[in-house]
Amino acid sequence: MANILELTAQTRELSGSSSVRRMRKEGQVPAVVYGSKTKNANLKVSTKTVTQLLKESASENVLVNLQIDGTKTQLALIQKVQHDHLKGGILHIDFHAVDMNEPIHATVPVEVVGDAEGVKAGGQLDLMLHVLEVHCLPKDLPERIVVDVTHVGQAQGVHVKDLKLPEGVSVHLDGEVLILSITEPRVVETPAQAAAAAPKAAAKK
Repeated sequence: MANILELTAQTRELSGSSSVRRMRKEGQVPAVVYGSKTKNANLKVSTKTVTQLLKESASENVLVNLQIDGTKTQLALIQKVQHDHLKGGILHIDFHAVDMNEPIHATVPVEVVGDAEGVKAGGQLDLMLHVLEVHCLPKDLPERIVVDVTHVGQAQGVHVKDLKLPEGVSVHLDGEVLILSITEPRVVETPAQAAAAAPKAAAKK
C-alpha cells in the first residue's frame, strides 16, 4: 500500500513575478494542480511543510492528499519539483491529479541491499539504473524498488527480468536491460612483476 501524505494548500489568484516573490518571502511555494479530469488551478503550499515532506521521502514522486482551502480534497502525485540550484530551496511544484482507479506512472529509486558475493571476493558493483519508471494504481505505488544482491557473484548482474516487483507494479523496459553488474577485480602489475616478466617475454621472441 502506498504511503499517501496529507498536504494543505490554498488557491492563489495572482501569478505575476512580484506576487510570487512576495509569496516566497511569506514562506509559501507556488504550485499548480492539473489532470485530465481536473480543472487546472494555481495553488500555494507551505515551504517548510513540503520541504520536510520531500526530505523524508525516497522519491520526489510522492502521493499526497491535497486539502485545498479546507473544502476540497484532491489525490495528486508530485510530478515535478523545480529547485533553486543557486540559492537553494524550492521554486515551484507541479501536482498531477490522479484517480485511485486509474494507473499512473512515476519514477522511483532503486535501492541495493545485501552484501554481494562478488564484492566480498574483490569485485566492484556498478549500478547502471539509479531510478526506474513504474506503472501501477496509486494505492500500489512503491517508495523504492529493492534489489537484493546477496547471491550475485563476479561477472554477474541483475536484469529487469530478475526484479521482484511488488504486486500490481510493472516496469515497461526490456527484460534484458541491465540494472547492475559486478565486475571482476583488475589485476595491477607491480614494477617487480613487470621486471620479472620482461626476460620471459624477450626469450619467447
